[in-house]
Formats: sequence, C-alpha cells, structure tokens
Amino acid sequence: MGGTNKSLLDHFSALRDPRQSWRVLYPLEEILLLILCASLTGMEDFVEIKLWGEQRLDFLRRFLPYERGIPAHDTLNDVINALDPELFRSCFSAWVEGLREAEPDIIAIDGKTSRRCHARGKGREPLHLVSAWASRQRLVLGQQACAAKSNEITAIPLLLERLTLTGALVTIDAMGTQRAIAATIRKGGGDYLLSLKENWPATFKDAAAFFADPPVALHSFQATDGGHGRIETRRHVVCHDVAWLFSDRRYPGEPRCPDLAMIAMVEATTERNGKTEHERRYYLCSAKLDAKTFAHAVRAHWGIENRLHWVLDVVFHDDLARLRTGYGPENMAVVKHMAINLVRNPKDKHSLKVRRKLANLNNEYLEALIRQTTALT
Repeated sequence: MGGTNKSLLDHFSALRDPRQSWRVLYPLEEILLLILCASLTGMEDFVEIKLWGEQRLDFLRRFLPYERGIPAHDTLNDVINALDPELFRSCFSAWVEGLREAEPDIIAIDGKTSRRCHARGKGREPLHLVSAWASRQRLVLGQQACAAKSNEITAIPLLLERLTLTGALVTIDAMGTQRAIAATIRKGGGDYLLSLKENWPATFKDAAAFFADPPVALHSFQATDGGHGRIETRRHVVCHDVAWLFSDRRYPGEPRCPDLAMIAMVEATTERNGKTEHERRYYLCSAKLDAKTFAHAVRAHWGIENRLHWVLDVVFHDDLARLRTGYGPENMAVVKHMAINLVRNPKDKHSLKVRRKLANLNNEYLEALIRQTTALT
C-alpha cells in the first residue's frame, strides 16, 4: 500500500497466518484489506463482504495483487475466527499510536456487550469488550475482551498496559475504581479520575457526608443544558484537601487510591415534564483539577457512549452482528474500531453515515480513507 507514512496494513505484518502454509491461496493481508474496506463501506457479513470484493476487485488491486481474486465467504469466516486476537489487538494499538497527537488527552475507559454474538447452547456468552477512547481526537485507542461486565476489573489493566498514558487523564466508571487499576495508570505516567460508589462503602460514605456539609468554601463550577423537554443543571465541586481520608480512624485493609490528590462531586438537577430529580455523584482523582476542568473531564467521559458505542450500534449495527464462533467476534470488533478511526479522520462536512455511503460510491474517497490522506469532500 502507498502513502507517505507507514501504511495501515504494514502495522499488521506481525500477525501470524493461522492457516497451514501449503493451503494458503489468498494472502492474509489481502483478506484483511478486503474485510476492512467492505466493513467501512457498510457490508455487514462475510457473504456481503465477498460480493463487495467481487464488484470492487479493480479498486482492491490499487493496493495488493489479488492474483486469485476474492476468497469464498467461508474462507473469510474461517480466517477471522482463527486469527490470534491478542496479537491483532496489539497491532491495532501500534497503528493507533501513529494517529495520536502529541498533546495529552482525556482517555475514557468503558465496556460494551455485543448482544447477538452468543451461543448459549454451547456455553458461549455474548462478547463484552472494554474499549479506550481518546476524547478530544475521537479515536479508539484499544480494546480488551472479557467474558462479562463483572470481568472488567481484570480486563482494564491489560488494556491500560498497551496504551501510552503519559500526561493523559484516564476516566473510568465505578467498576474500574480499584487500587490496582489506579496504580497501573500512575505507573504509566497518567492521572486517574474514578467514579466512587458503594463498592468502597467507607470512602463513599465519608465523601457524601463531606460534600453535604463542607467545613470550608470549595471551588465550584455550574453548567446548564437541555433539550427534548429536559433542563439539566450540574454543579461541580472539588476539594484538594484529602489528608483527612487517611486518618487513623480508617479500618485496617481499607482500599486506598495511590497518589490521591482530589475528591469531587457532581450535583445534577434535572427538570422534565414538571418533575425535578436530584442526583449526586462522587469521584477520586490523582490530579488537582479546578472545578471547570473537572466538569469538562466528566462530560468528556460520556463521549465513549455517544461517539463510540452509539456509533457501533446505530451506524455499524453492532447489536445485529451474529458472529458466534472462535475469535471472530473479538477480531471483527477490532476491524470495526479500525473503520471508525478511518472514517472519522477526514475533516469534512458529512455525517459518519454519509461518509460510509460516500466511501462505497466513490473509489477516490475510499482510497483517501485507507491511505489516511486528505479525503475528498
């Protein structure tokens, strides 16, 4: 493949072809390019991918020979099911590092379940994937599969260890509020912002009591937004004095976050249909953020829901995916994350949905996406 920088598929040269060498008729890089291009342009299963490849063979040959044409859909399925998912994820992370900007970002960590990729008759639960999202750049940085949401505690450190965290602020919901996870972030050179709930009962109780009647004036910031008949006002309050949390009155063995520098609260008041609801959320942070910066970080965390998980479900129809064998669900999740990063790259006026359709209709536009050059608008 061409391009001024190291090409996308060059990053995947470390992948080992799972097939016996004497049986390989279609090179692995040709299969990966076909699946990526077809997925990016809206194809949703291997039958559609094969048909797309047959119709766009001349386009694919701009990059690779495809001397034997397009493989059968069963071949595509077998190869994706057999690829080493750990190595595939590592190659993805290496590629994304070349896309990231040098300026530190807020990295949101969150999990998502692909509901249809299960085979309960064979004891296979739906794929649950923990992903890392660079909020400012809107890039998927990496992913780690786990058996269920309850296993995120073990999956998150594995994901974090593959990421460059220097200078980043890592945000995670309460499932990831674990001492070991906080330590992994600090060891990687980043700061953490962790949601605090009842899984740390003593700390949660003390934080709630403190913000209910703070002994001193605290720095705060207020934001209001709304739509669809809803008005939400959020008051953000931060406290940089945390020494009292570690006094002698704490019980032995109570978990503590390393390098804790701040506790914080978001108090949300929502008015909808004549009713008013109040909610308070609490956070632990290793950086001394001001209230406005804290508010931005909390808001940015939900970008992984709105700009990644929502896009996967609504634009890429992830909840309808039915891959249920081998490593197929994990590996196709990586392919979709690659496609999302590529289709977000052009700074044009089109929506993501329209960009995918345009990529299917316009070979030059699709080539610009794959080569990561300036796309046509």
